[in-house]
Amino acid sequence: MTGARSRVMDYKTTLNLPGTDFPMRANLPQREPEMLKRWEDERLYERMQERRADAPRFLLHDGPPYANGNIHIGHALNKILKDIVTKYRSLAGFQTPYRPGWDCHGLPIELEVEKKLGRSKRAELGVAGVREKCHQYAERFVGIQREDFKRLGVLGSWDRPYLTNDRKYEAREIREFAAVVASGGVYRGRKPVHWCARCRTALAEAEVDYDEHGSTSVYVAFEVIEPAGVLAEHAELRPAVAIWTTTPWTLPANQAIAVHPDFDYVLVETEGRPVILAEGMVEGLRERLKLGAELCRLKGSELEGVRTRHPWIDRESGVVTADYVTLEAGTGCVHTAPGHGHDDYLTGQRYGLDTYAPVDAGGRFTSDVPEFEGTSVFEADEAIVELLSERGALLARQDIHHSYPHCWRCKRPIIFRATAQWFLSMSSGDLRDRALSEIDRVGWIPSWGRERIHGMIANRPDWCLSRQRAWGVPVTALRCRSCDDSFTSEAIALRAAEIFEEHGSDAWFTRPIEEFLPEGTACPDCKGTDLERDSDILDVWFDSGVSFSSVVEADHGEGTVADLYLEGSDQHRGWFHSALLTSIATRERAPYTSVLTHGFVLDGESKKMSKSLGNVIAPQQIIKQYGADILRLWVAAEDYRDDVRISEEILKRLADSYRRVRNTARNLLGNLAGFDPQRHRVAVSDMPELDRWILGRLADFVGRCRKAYDNYEFHVVYHALNNFCAVDLSSLYFDIVKDRLYCSSADSLERRSAQTVMYDTLDVLARVIAPVLSFTADEIWKSIPGAERADSVFLTDFPEIDPAWVDEGLAGRWSRLWELRHEVTRSLEFERKEGRIGHSLDARVELAVGSDDQRILSGISLEDLAAIYIVSEVDVVPAEDNASKDRSTEVEVKVETARGAKCGRCWNYRETVGQHDDHPEICDRCHAVVVSVA
Repeated sequence: MTGARSRVMDYKTTLNLPGTDFPMRANLPQREPEMLKRWEDERLYERMQERRADAPRFLLHDGPPYANGNIHIGHALNKILKDIVTKYRSLAGFQTPYRPGWDCHGLPIELEVEKKLGRSKRAELGVAGVREKCHQYAERFVGIQREDFKRLGVLGSWDRPYLTNDRKYEAREIREFAAVVASGGVYRGRKPVHWCARCRTALAEAEVDYDEHGSTSVYVAFEVIEPAGVLAEHAELRPAVAIWTTTPWTLPANQAIAVHPDFDYVLVETEGRPVILAEGMVEGLRERLKLGAELCRLKGSELEGVRTRHPWIDRESGVVTADYVTLEAGTGCVHTAPGHGHDDYLTGQRYGLDTYAPVDAGGRFTSDVPEFEGTSVFEADEAIVELLSERGALLARQDIHHSYPHCWRCKRPIIFRATAQWFLSMSSGDLRDRALSEIDRVGWIPSWGRERIHGMIANRPDWCLSRQRAWGVPVTALRCRSCDDSFTSEAIALRAAEIFEEHGSDAWFTRPIEEFLPEGTACPDCKGTDLERDSDILDVWFDSGVSFSSVVEADHGEGTVADLYLEGSDQHRGWFHSALLTSIATRERAPYTSVLTHGFVLDGESKKMSKSLGNVIAPQQIIKQYGADILRLWVAAEDYRDDVRISEEILKRLADSYRRVRNTARNLLGNLAGFDPQRHRVAVSDMPELDRWILGRLADFVGRCRKAYDNYEFHVVYHALNNFCAVDLSSLYFDIVKDRLYCSSADSLERRSAQTVMYDTLDVLARVIAPVLSFTADEIWKSIPGAERADSVFLTDFPEIDPAWVDEGLAGRWSRLWELRHEVTRSLEFERKEGRIGHSLDARVELAVGSDDQRILSGISLEDLAAIYIVSEVDVVPAEDNASKDRSTEVEVKVETARGAKCGRCWNYRETVGQHDDHPEICDRCHAVVVSVA
């Protein structure tokens, strides 16, 4: 044996092994804050806007969260969704200014301040002092929440947020109020509204939750006075009308009994006296009310005008008709108290009934009800039932549990209570009809959003604009001390707006009233000039509802409409709702082009998150353990159109998905060592078919993701990313191309071709994932080789599909090639289990295929086929003719032990191993490479 032949060499040093500084471990909790500081130092958000200064604008208007606590997981879902939208639109060629905002007024903040102060301290401070404390509280939590939102990787004008307690915002808000007043839609009226006795204020529809509540329901007899018509025949029996109510405490306010004009009613015997009720309810109530024989019948319309006697108050209650009476529950005869119900109020207006509500702001009976004066209405039910029984008016009682309105803040049951309030009329100027018409011109995502808000607008009562609290923008109205009338005007509101712009809305409570009076101001009713300020504040939903004016138009010009509002599904009755009505009232159009809604966050078992259940997962906790990119990946992975789930198990699964993406990027970067895209790029036309196939898959990936982003289907992006990384790249392309990347000559066409593919794939991958995995995408971007690159992935464009990547014919052929590969892999696995081979490179494969497959395989060299199947050798032979076989089974795979010896460098079995005296351990291909670099 010659000296050359005895040389021992470490061939590993001759391989083109991967090399990259891109770490396998992400360490996101540690790295992300560093990246955030760099983004801030480099003015990344501002540069993104400057770069698109002349581009069309895509404007997502931020719905303001309350500044009253640390952010929760719902906040994170909302803000990350918005950030995904704006970042994608920026990459897609739009200027995307995003100005975050906070709702700084309202009950949540005032209650927290009250809790800290206590009643005596609050009284000592007065309204101005309480408002100052509320300012400080809101300012504190704006700062806390801002840092939390920035930590999520959300880019925006964080140094210039909009705050609803900012004096310029308040001034603009009151100008909007002035415009609504000028439209004629604002009026002062005494109507029943949702009222929280604990918070002592009226509530908006959006501030009312529904929860289970236990009530005492009663069936009560209202004796008929001077029965006439067919009832006169039974006068001696003292007939009565039977009503049913689940709120006995409203009986003192009863003014009438409503029946349906078209229903049939009957007079039926009971153990005491005969009662009138709807015929359709008789059988269901026969046992409960101990009903006997029918005495007579009459239409509801015939009962109209019948007079009855209140069970214990010296007052008559007349029978009226109403179409809303149903046979779903009760007796078909509805107790009507216009001061305690919306339908009752409307009926009362038709019949001239008193809007009577003998209940004070604390939910206690006034002196008008001496039997229960000072008693809470919810505590009075039992006493009222006892009184009814004593008076012989109680037919039956039943304790029930039913859905009942609760205050969204203090969680206590609320009441309907008639009070003097400021309202925006839904009928004045056809506001309701115009709003319903405009809803049809808005894009609703998901589409069911249209039906949801349409139903709410169609059925809502007039909007109660006033609240009886201290912390908010005041209703700029005046009260006449002479006649006790309250009034406002466009001129009064505009004068206030001028003062607010300089001094803020606190001025309403601190500066002399004379400053707010336009010349000649007098009471429109009695012409009196002894005036004082109204103490009510505006509904906070009016505050945020007019943000289209105070932010969108203030920043981008009058008439500007936001492209997108994006909030939780509860905002159909909240912000989407109030913004629509205020904009329609003053501009006759919606303030948004499209509205996107997301669901609520539930735990892994689809239960609502609650501190009492111990299933709350805070975003800060997730970021500390996993990093913000994992939280962002969760947002993208879930279909936000429904309620979304989160749990430790879900997060671990997402962390695994993230590692797959990161390892894919690391693999690509590692194999780009020594690649210069300016010098080493290979034209697509010169590439092997495998490389052209993966570029086709890359084009498909880009197309699917662009469409998904455009349609706000971010979960589709997540699944496309997972599939592309796990299947197309990791399971197929990487596995096959590894041999030529490592073993071919460093500057060979086949290696440079694979590197070109990997460079383009990495470039595309970073830009596609940037809206979602923002930190990781920018980290990848800074690791990609090549000098002529933007500083940040966010200063680039969303990738375009190179037409050269798309070859439908090639894609079709390779679809069949992968099917054949599956058959080969299955056969290899069988041989491995039988112990006849170890690694797949130990094998030689013979494929017997039909004519169609022969044509497909003829375009691929046997050497390339061996690489595709990861075996050492492949032969292709014609399959035996068999008419019974269809094409899908027209393949036979024979696995044999590979011929030749194992190459010490590439590990393939080759018959040329041992033929080179200087390097007997390696094959022809490897010998050529080793000699060339020696």
